[in-house]
Amino acid sequence: MEDIEDLLIGSGGGAPPGFRLPLNTVAVKPKKNVKNGAKLNGSLLSESSLFSTVPGTQSDSEYMAGQLSSFGYGLSDDPENADLWLINTCTVKNPSQSAMDTLITKGKNAQKPLVVAGCVPQGSRNLKELDGVSIVGVQQIDRVVEVVEETLKGHEVRLLTRKTLPALDLPKVRKNKFVEILPINVGCLGACTYCKTKHARGHLGSYTIDSLVGRVKTVIAEGVKEIWLSSEDTGAYGRDIGVNLPTLLNGIVAELPPDASTMLRIGMTNPPFILEHLGEIAEVLRHPCVYSFLHVPVQSGSDAVLSAMNREYTVSEFRTVVDTLTELVPEMHIATDIICGFPGETDEDFAQTVSLIEDYKLPQVHISQFYPRPGTPAARMKKVPSNIVKKRSRELTAVFEAFTPYNGMEGRIERVWITEIATDRVHLVGHTKSYVQVLIVAPETMLGSSAMVKITSVGRWSVFGEVIEILTQTDRRTSTKERLSREVKCAPCVDQDESCACSGDNAAAPCACGLEGCGEQQNGAGTDTASHNQQLLEDQNNTSLIGNFLSRRRKTPTRKLDDSRTASGDSPKQETSREEAPNEWGFVDRVFLGGLILSLFTFLALLVHLGFRIKLSK
Repeated sequence: MEDIEDLLIGSGGGAPPGFRLPLNTVAVKPKKNVKNGAKLNGSLLSESSLFSTVPGTQSDSEYMAGQLSSFGYGLSDDPENADLWLINTCTVKNPSQSAMDTLITKGKNAQKPLVVAGCVPQGSRNLKELDGVSIVGVQQIDRVVEVVEETLKGHEVRLLTRKTLPALDLPKVRKNKFVEILPINVGCLGACTYCKTKHARGHLGSYTIDSLVGRVKTVIAEGVKEIWLSSEDTGAYGRDIGVNLPTLLNGIVAELPPDASTMLRIGMTNPPFILEHLGEIAEVLRHPCVYSFLHVPVQSGSDAVLSAMNREYTVSEFRTVVDTLTELVPEMHIATDIICGFPGETDEDFAQTVSLIEDYKLPQVHISQFYPRPGTPAARMKKVPSNIVKKRSRELTAVFEAFTPYNGMEGRIERVWITEIATDRVHLVGHTKSYVQVLIVAPETMLGSSAMVKITSVGRWSVFGEVIEILTQTDRRTSTKERLSREVKCAPCVDQDESCACSGDNAAAPCACGLEGCGEQQNGAGTDTASHNQQLLEDQNNTSLIGNFLSRRRKTPTRKLDDSRTASGDSPKQETSREEAPNEWGFVDRVFLGGLILSLFTFLALLVHLGFRIKLSK
């Protein structure tokens, strides 16, 4: 079947078989109320498969789920009751494609309409398993609703070619509402001989710094507590548009809350493109709002194997990256990847890999066996026998699992950011500044919080802790300390027409908040913020009766007839409530103030009289 952009294939809708019909001529009606409660299944694979940790894939899944949900479709966890199956795929390993083939066969047998997205159809569009299946390319995820609509009508749709990147502000359904997976670029500059991802995602395409920083501002306002930068190669960011990764990172860090309530995690970075920026990257990793963690794949400890892989760096350069970051960043943790049994790998090559892993004892090493990907140069190379590949994989795994990277942490007190529920449904999962996984027993209301945690015991993969103090909590009321800070940053206005400049704003804004300051207007916090500020003022003015009285008067709403209703002939009994100007005083107010003034003069007169009598008595 020929792959043509915006092409419908099939006999549905009156089009004869093979008739080419541009998709943009098909009317697609919004389905805010889906007929018969139609549901689209969003989790045919296991949860880890739908929201894969492969760069780009998880973010794509969240964006597609968000668009379908906002259009009115439900996302079902039950494949049997779903009206359509949407399968997002990864092409990094052969087992992922095998799982896709199995799902497609199962879906066809169940007579379910199928849409396949991701790297597999993009990189291998002519697979026979994809016959009769609609396809969404990796850069066409913003059109998933159109593809689903047409597939449900019986059409087969293929959208694979595009010259622009999808927008970052598309609707999204996050797997974890506290974690934003932010793609900073697609594609890469490498040409690894074993990799199929480059075939699927193409050459490097970077989002602009302004668009990424704007997205960061948005998600922080939405309550996100972790931002993960996603990319096939984070270090290559911006080389196609004349900027670089440190510039982007500094722009993002400047927008993170100073209390470190939202943390940044930098994505996977290949050695070649980070070497020239090691000092600047280290400075960012030291920042309190950035995890001191980086994923730097090495793939092999042998230069000969790295050359065959076309990785464009040496083992010595990888060591330079690890040594420099470890020296410059306190408690720095680095993860890496290893491929066992790459074509041509000798026993000596493998021994060098084992030696490298033993030297660094990294806390995270992702070990995989080599799988030839069709169409790649490595697929044509002479393979290492499968029994040797498996043996090497087991041996390296045993070496790695013998490490005890978290020994010495017991008894330490660490700040931990808590964002997940553990698979045992008992513990919550948090991470230290170094991204060490911490398991704690705590209520789910602590999700999205950070806390000081005492490490009580250590395991091979995680540590366990108990909460000592909660530092930030998503559902808390503003603390006294924060309210005092806000009061300092945003001084109260003396009158209604004064301008007050709030922290973070370059220009003064008209004040509409009276003595309680401009926090309500600037932050949009409404009654809740006003009550916090009002309480702060009452605390500060508790020795001043007049100060408290004036503060309350400025907040007291009055009832006034709506002149427009009276003029139009409506009954004058209809009223609207609105805030009166703070200098409009009622009768009781004037009497109260007059009494205060009279009392003051009387007191002064008594003092004068008493002094005069004392003088006469002498």
